[in-house]
Amino acid sequence: MALAAVGAWAQAPPAGPSPASSLGPLSLSLRQAVEIALAPDGNARVALAAELVEQARLRSLESRAALLPNVDSTVTQQNTVRNLAAFGIRFQSPIPGFSFPSIVGPFNVFDARVSATQSIFDLSAIRRYQAARTQAAAARRDDSNTREETTAAVARAYVSAQLAQRQQQTAQADVDLAEELVREAENRNNAGSGVRIEVARARVQLADRRQNVIVRRTQSHAAQMQLARLLGLAFDRDLELTTPLETPSAESATVEAALDEAFEHRSDWHAQMLRDEAAGQSDSAVKWERLPSLAAFGDYGAIGNSINNSQPTRTIGASLRVPVFDGGRREARRAETASQRRQESIRTRDLRQQIELEIRLAQDALVSATLQTEVAQEGLTLAEEEAARARRRYAAGVGETLEITDAQTRLARARQNLIDALGLYNLARIDWSEARGRIDTVIP
Repeated sequence: MALAAVGAWAQAPPAGPSPASSLGPLSLSLRQAVEIALAPDGNARVALAAELVEQARLRSLESRAALLPNVDSTVTQQNTVRNLAAFGIRFQSPIPGFSFPSIVGPFNVFDARVSATQSIFDLSAIRRYQAARTQAAAARRDDSNTREETTAAVARAYVSAQLAQRQQQTAQADVDLAEELVREAENRNNAGSGVRIEVARARVQLADRRQNVIVRRTQSHAAQMQLARLLGLAFDRDLELTTPLETPSAESATVEAALDEAFEHRSDWHAQMLRDEAAGQSDSAVKWERLPSLAAFGDYGAIGNSINNSQPTRTIGASLRVPVFDGGRREARRAETASQRRQESIRTRDLRQQIELEIRLAQDALVSATLQTEVAQEGLTLAEEEAARARRRYAAGVGETLEITDAQTRLARARQNLIDALGLYNLARIDWSEARGRIDTVIP
């Protein structure tokens, strides 16, 4: 009935000239809008989150390098002159009048060599690599959370644009009604059955309604541009929104069930849990720096005074590194990582409370919006009945323009109340779905 009529207004094209370009409107469903925003060249936040995931992956590979073999190769050709006395090398000759020279050279040295090192046991490096992998997993969860937040933002902007279009349409409907009242007042005045003040009242009402249309048209265009900004679209194109607003339906989920659903599906919760775990692994990595580490090394190559007479040589060995004292740097790093771990624990507890708060607020808002929609629907039905009776009384000559303009004002307010209530319901529905980590349920 009246609710269906308001829905029909939302689907009609905007009345009056548009400040957008002369191109035809772009037909856009809510699902299409979300797909555009989540595309690589769509919303900027999504693209930046993808880059952060790549950075975290590369940091993980960098940490893993400490556990893999390190191989280098060198080729050296040098010509050398040495002062042996500078190195404390002195030769005493037993032959009188003969002495060994202190300057040796020039002589050539050629060396071509491959060297390798391999960590055998380094628990600190292992924990650092594990922390980097966990942080990479957290970055992927953050990326998912960004995509969910972008989806919710697009849905809210889409609903806001729909509401602005509806408000524009209702304003135009009020103008049409006001124009009819002006014509009726003028006809009665010309026929001698009315007075001039009735025409003046009707024209004042018409001027007010026309001004409201201008305001609503500007707001509708601004809402469309906000949506275009989220989608990365050009601002000079009208958008034809094809997905209708949802009407209230029963939501039976309890707070406890919604919390379980949120902790299972919300990406920001899983990302925070991973960051908490990574902080613990980083703290452990600094702790295990106290342990000895074992590494193997070796090299193989050829050395001589030229490439033609070089001979193969090699070195194989192992080194055991035992930390003793580093001036307190290790203890300072340990205190820092312990503080970071406590910070992540605090953030985890805070996020848990925030999730519960969001769910409770979203449920209250959803219930309130549902009740408001029911009351607004009833108010619109009564306002339409009052306006119709006032029109009949005025047409029969037993009513005044003041009566009918009052009824018209209440009808306009009732229409606006219903649109506002529907908007609150659809936005609360988005908040409820996002709080539970199920924003996909509002995308038809």
